[in-house]
Amino acid sequence: MQALTPSAGRPWPLGATVDALGVNFAVFSAHATAVELCLYDPRGEAEVQRAPLVRSGDLWHAHLAGAGPGLVYGLRAQGPWAPSMGQRFNPHKLLLDPYARETVGSFRWDAAHRGDTADGQMDRQDNGATALKARVVRDTFDWGDDAAPRTPWGDSVLYEMHVRGFSQQHPGVPEAQRGTYAGLASDAAIAHLQRLGVTAVSLLPVQQYIDEQRLVRMGLRNYWGYNTLAFFCPEARYASEAALRAGGQAVRDEFRQMVRRLHAAGIEVILDVVYNHTAETDEFGPTLSWRGLDNASYYLLRPGDARHYDNHSGCGNTLNLSQPRVLQMVMDSLRYWVQEMHVDGFRFDLATVLGRDAQGFDRHAAFFACIAQDPLLAGVKLIAEPWDIGPGGYQLGQFPPGWVEWNDRFRDTARAWWLRGDGTRAEFARRWCASSELFRPAARAPAASLNYVVSHDGFTLRDLVSYDRRHNQANGEDNRDGHAHNLSWNCGIEGPTGDPAVQALRARLQRALLATLLLAQGTPMLAAGDELGHTQQGNNNPYCQDNPITWIDWSQADDGLIDFCAALIRLRRQIKPLGDRWYDDAVDPSGNDGLRWLQPDGEALQGERWHDPAARAFGLRVGPPGDGGAPLLLLVNAGAQGVDFRLPAGRWRRLLDSAASSSQAGTSIDAPTYPLAPRCVCLLRLEA
Repeated sequence: MQALTPSAGRPWPLGATVDALGVNFAVFSAHATAVELCLYDPRGEAEVQRAPLVRSGDLWHAHLAGAGPGLVYGLRAQGPWAPSMGQRFNPHKLLLDPYARETVGSFRWDAAHRGDTADGQMDRQDNGATALKARVVRDTFDWGDDAAPRTPWGDSVLYEMHVRGFSQQHPGVPEAQRGTYAGLASDAAIAHLQRLGVTAVSLLPVQQYIDEQRLVRMGLRNYWGYNTLAFFCPEARYASEAALRAGGQAVRDEFRQMVRRLHAAGIEVILDVVYNHTAETDEFGPTLSWRGLDNASYYLLRPGDARHYDNHSGCGNTLNLSQPRVLQMVMDSLRYWVQEMHVDGFRFDLATVLGRDAQGFDRHAAFFACIAQDPLLAGVKLIAEPWDIGPGGYQLGQFPPGWVEWNDRFRDTARAWWLRGDGTRAEFARRWCASSELFRPAARAPAASLNYVVSHDGFTLRDLVSYDRRHNQANGEDNRDGHAHNLSWNCGIEGPTGDPAVQALRARLQRALLATLLLAQGTPMLAAGDELGHTQQGNNNPYCQDNPITWIDWSQADDGLIDFCAALIRLRRQIKPLGDRWYDDAVDPSGNDGLRWLQPDGEALQGERWHDPAARAFGLRVGPPGDGGAPLLLLVNAGAQGVDFRLPAGRWRRLLDSAASSSQAGTSIDAPTYPLAPRCVCLLRLEA
C-alpha cells in the first residue's frame, strides 16, 4: 500500500467522510494532547501507516488525498494517565472510531484490551492485533418507492421481537435466511405479522454489540444485545451467510431490504437503542473506544472519586449526554438510522439517563430539546423506558409531550388482578384508562401509555401462568438473577402438565390477559411468541440464551391462540374501544358521552365499593367509543366464580367473550343479564 500524504482537512463531519479528493477524518477529544490515525491493510491485520491529526478546539482532523472507500483504520490518543482525575489515555491501545460505519475483524477478549494493570498503572501491551478497526464506506442503496407507513400512535399495535429468535426455527422461512434480517423480511414472517394485524415491529438491539467477557468464559452469548460497541453499525450476527461473505455493504443492504419489505407490508420498524452506557463497562473494563479518546468527557464519573463511574445503567458506566459532543454523537447516530436506514422510531433503553444533568432528571434536558427541534427526528416514534437505577431514576409519566412510555404499572396491575387476586377495581380501572393520573395532567394523549403485560425481560405469557418461581439455572448464576417478584401463578402445578383442568385454566388466563392488553386504552405492545404459546421453560432472564430456550418453537404454535389474538387486534382497529382521547366519567346520566362504571347488579360503581379487595367484577359502558359508533359495554370478571351481570337498558350484541368460542361472537343477548364466566373479559355493543 502506497503511503498517503495527510493534510489538515476539516473538523466536520465527525467520522470518516469520502469526498472527491480523498477521505476526511474527524474525531472528538477535549483532553487529548495528540491523536494519531493508524492505517491498516485491507484485512485489518498489519499497520501500514500513521498520521497525526490536527487540532481545532476539541476536534482532531486530517484529510488523506487519494484515499477512498475500503480503507481500514483505527485511532490512538495521547494524554494524561490520571485515573483519579478521570483521565485514562493510553497510546498503546488502538481505538475504534465512535462514528465507524463498518468494523473489520472479529472481536475477541484479550488481556491487552485492559487500559491499566492490576496495580492501577498504565498497561503497555499493544492491542492493535486484536482490536476492531473501522472501514471507510460510501453507501449506495436504491430505496425505490419506499414509504414509511406513519401509523398514528392511536392506531398502533407494537410487536416486540428478536431478529434471530423470531425466525430461527420457522419452517416457512428458507433455511439460509433463518435468524436473519432476511428471515424477518421473508414471505412467511410477514404473513404472520399481517395475520396478527400488528402495525410495528420493535426490534431488540441491532446496533453492533459484543459479548461480555464473563459470558464468553461460561460459553454463553449476549442474546439481547444491550452492550453496544458501534452505534452506527447494524449487528452482523443477524446477517445471512451470503451477506457476510459479500462484506459490510451487503450486511447494511440486507437490513435496508428488510425495512423496505416491512414498509411495503404496512409495518413500521422501531429499534431498541442503548445510549445510556457502552460495552467498555466499569473501571475494570476494556479500553476499546470512548474511554481511550476522552474518558472524562464521554462518561459520568463519581463526584470526588473520578477513578470510578456513576453507574446509573447497572452496566458499569453511564454516558454523559450533558457533554455537547457526546450528545452530538447520539443525535448523529439517531439521524443516521432514520436517514440512511429508514427506521421509523426508537425505544430508548433506560431513558432516564438521557435526561440527567448534575441535578438529576430534567424533562427539559438538552437531549429532549435537540430531538424536538430536529426536523428529521421530530416526526419519528419515540419510546422511553422511563427509569434507570440511579437516584430518582423512576420517572414514569414525566417525559416530554410526543414521547410514549413503557408503563410497568399496567403490567403489574394486570398480572396482580388476574393471577394473584390482588389489587382493587379502582387500580385496575386506572390502568385500563391509560393511567390518566400520570399522563393527562401534562396534556399528553392516552397513547403515551405503552401498555404491556410481557416484554423480553421476564416470563413469557405462557410461563406467567405456568410457573410460580424463576428457573434460571442455565444462566450460570445459581438462579439468583432475574426478577423474584413476577406476580405469576402456576395454576396449581409448577411447569408443564398434562392435567386438562390446569391446561384449560392457563389458556383462559392467557386469553384474559391478552384481552386486557389489546382492549385497554393506550398503546399496546405484544411480546413475540405470546400469541402462540411460546415458553422459555421458566427462565425469566434469558439475556444470555441464544438457543432454543429463547427461539420461538413454531412447531408448537397454538393456532387457536393466534386466531384469538388476531381477532382482538382486528376489533381494536375497527372499533377503537376507547379512542385516543380522554373520557370523563358519566358526563350525562345516560352514559352516552363518557364512561359509566357498573356493579354486577347494574348499579353505579362508586365510593368505597371501588376499593373493596374482594370485589373482582365490574362493567364499563363507553359512549361513544373511538369509532364514533354505538356504545360499548366491557365486562370483566377476575373471580373464580361466574357472575350474572345485569345489563343496561337496550339490546346488546356480543363482540368478544374471552371464555367462549369464537363462533359465539356477533350473537345478540336476549336476557336482561349476561352469564359472565369466571376469569374472562367480555365486550358487547348496543344494537340500534
